[in-house]
Amino acid sequence: MENIKIFTRLISTELHLQEHAVENTLKLLDEGCTIPFISRYRKERTGGLDEVQITSISNRLEQLQEIAKRKDTVVKTITEQGKMTPELEKRINDCWESTVLEDIYLPYKPKRRNRAQVAREQGLEPLAQLLLMQREQDPKRAAQRFVRDGLSVADCLKGAQDIIAEQVSEDERSRNQVRSAFRREAFIESKVVKAKKDTDEAQKYSDYFEWEEPLKRCSSHRLLAMRRGESEGILRVSITIDDDEMVKRLKRSLPLPPPKGGGECRRLLEEAVEDGYKRLLLPSIETEFMNLSKQKADEEAIRVFAENLRQLLLGAPLGQKRVMGIDPGFRTGCKVVCLDAQGNLLHHEAIFPHPPVNHRMQATMHLQDMVKKFQTEAIAIGNGTASRETKEFVIEVMGDGCWVLDNSKQPSPNTQPPTPKIFVVSEDGASVYSASKVARDEFPDEDVTVRGAVSIGRRLMDPLAELVKIDPKSIGVGQYQHDVDQTQLKHSLDQTVESCVNLVGVNLNTASQHLLTYVSGLGPVLAQNIVDYRKENGAFTSRAQLKKVPRLGPAAYQQCAGFLRIPNAKNPLDNSAVHPESYHVVEQMAKDQHCSVSDLITDATKRSQIDIKKYVTEEVGIPTLTDIMKELEKPGRDPREQIEEFEFDSSVQTIDDLHEGMELPGIVTNITNFGAFVDIGVHQDGLVHVSQLADRYVSDPTQVVRLHQHVRVRVIAVDLRRNRISLSMKGMK
Repeated sequence: MENIKIFTRLISTELHLQEHAVENTLKLLDEGCTIPFISRYRKERTGGLDEVQITSISNRLEQLQEIAKRKDTVVKTITEQGKMTPELEKRINDCWESTVLEDIYLPYKPKRRNRAQVAREQGLEPLAQLLLMQREQDPKRAAQRFVRDGLSVADCLKGAQDIIAEQVSEDERSRNQVRSAFRREAFIESKVVKAKKDTDEAQKYSDYFEWEEPLKRCSSHRLLAMRRGESEGILRVSITIDDDEMVKRLKRSLPLPPPKGGGECRRLLEEAVEDGYKRLLLPSIETEFMNLSKQKADEEAIRVFAENLRQLLLGAPLGQKRVMGIDPGFRTGCKVVCLDAQGNLLHHEAIFPHPPVNHRMQATMHLQDMVKKFQTEAIAIGNGTASRETKEFVIEVMGDGCWVLDNSKQPSPNTQPPTPKIFVVSEDGASVYSASKVARDEFPDEDVTVRGAVSIGRRLMDPLAELVKIDPKSIGVGQYQHDVDQTQLKHSLDQTVESCVNLVGVNLNTASQHLLTYVSGLGPVLAQNIVDYRKENGAFTSRAQLKKVPRLGPAAYQQCAGFLRIPNAKNPLDNSAVHPESYHVVEQMAKDQHCSVSDLITDATKRSQIDIKKYVTEEVGIPTLTDIMKELEKPGRDPREQIEEFEFDSSVQTIDDLHEGMELPGIVTNITNFGAFVDIGVHQDGLVHVSQLADRYVSDPTQVVRLHQHVRVRVIAVDLRRNRISLSMKGMK
């Protein structure tokens, strides 16, 4: 990889990392290794860098590679113009900042035919140079020599000023001076378009109808809100500084010698400076800062979204249980599906326990029959319309105790049949999934309502396996996700999904093609090939069988094998995070302890007698050996938390039931950098502003709350007109 030494030095300095760790990471990335693989299985080479650090290295590498490509274009263009010098080429080669590079290139960059270009074509550049040097006491007399083809003296002087104005706007020192002023002093302003002020759609932007604040203090969510209002034609947004003061600074900073004679040359120069600033330089820097602030806001919004997505994907799974999924509704009824422990659809039907149909008795009988027939162990209810009413109905039905889970085994009079546990599950994105190609491929003969209910049920069993099928933007945990850079967003979210999938590990014999796609080293083609091989040859019995999958070569096997699990495999290590390349180490440990690998896993005493230092080699170091010992202690351990049941306050049903000071249980549904949204069971989430999250100062809400966390909140304000609820967690336990 070209420039690796330069990239290593730059990245290690910027990220405050050891050069050898960065260099080895760059080499591993260049070899095609994935971030999860590098962080998990190459700790010796990276010095133990984690995924976040390796991701930062990878992202910065991509930026530097783009700059390198741009530099090639710049050098080629300037060379073709015959204007390249050794000094200029050295400046370009030494430059690794996009803004500086573009400033260097600006005077040589091909332009549209502007006023300065027209003046040059008219032969007025020498006159511009005469004005710049101020050696002419009478500029009009000097301009006489350039009068031709209908050009007047005034035209010549104006053309010369246009050339000077462009030179001022392209001068690096001038641009940096204006940038510095924008960085320190710029204000962002937002004003409502008068014709839209009284419209309903404009009211959600009412906070920004007359808004002004220092740009450097403008948070990402406010900037993105203003930009969205601007794109909808409701707001006008601008970034401003004191133009008159800036013009004075530019005039003072330019090397203008004392005026001679009447100072006419200086006057013309100062006019050109002011014109260059207002017509060319100011719009350019304003656009630059608008883009830069948008970029920073995007990065912050994407960071928040990615963290929310990570928490959502790593939500607590119920595991392989027989589940009933219910997509609740009033008029259209509740769509009910019954799934086996592997998530396969066994049965579906609609029940109508609520108004306007009100077939409550019939719905009760059908629900009880389904629980009996399919031995339901848990019930997942979507959290959308009619969710609370449906949950109350299900609790009522389950409380009757008039059924048994297995028809063949009647309980004794003293035995209470087990009651399915009831959970409310987020249904965000279920409708998107139900209409997707993935859903159509899974259930080609079912309609969207059935697919949506299946998704709800499966989310309870394993949120990760189900949610990877949905476009992350549709899951409902973002902050202005449709307003940010979509390429950057997709890249970040794909990395997040890949990280979560490989952190948890994937059951090789039950994983869908979509889930396998995110496993390190695979992708859509190899994932499909694994599923096809599984269909043709039956379940995998060892990781080594992966080598028989078409097109899955040694490199892909190395990247993916450690993240794929085979429960009940002949070799117990096949159901662990121990990589096959390290099996020989564990086998030697077992041999030295005079036992089998299985004994080593089950017997803590034997593990405690192992001195890992004895197994250090050039390839296997203490970090890898430490990971192996942790894995032997709990092979295949799921890093996710245990699922918890939750109940809303039964006395609160709608926003009208709320009053200030009321304390309620709630579930965190979304986290932004200005606070957290909490569902308190009134069909409208309340906001806990960042200032109300704790009894201390909070800069990052994700350090205080996590997605789907069960919390206690206090109602501090209710705005019925705007349907807004303000909550606080201060003083809550």
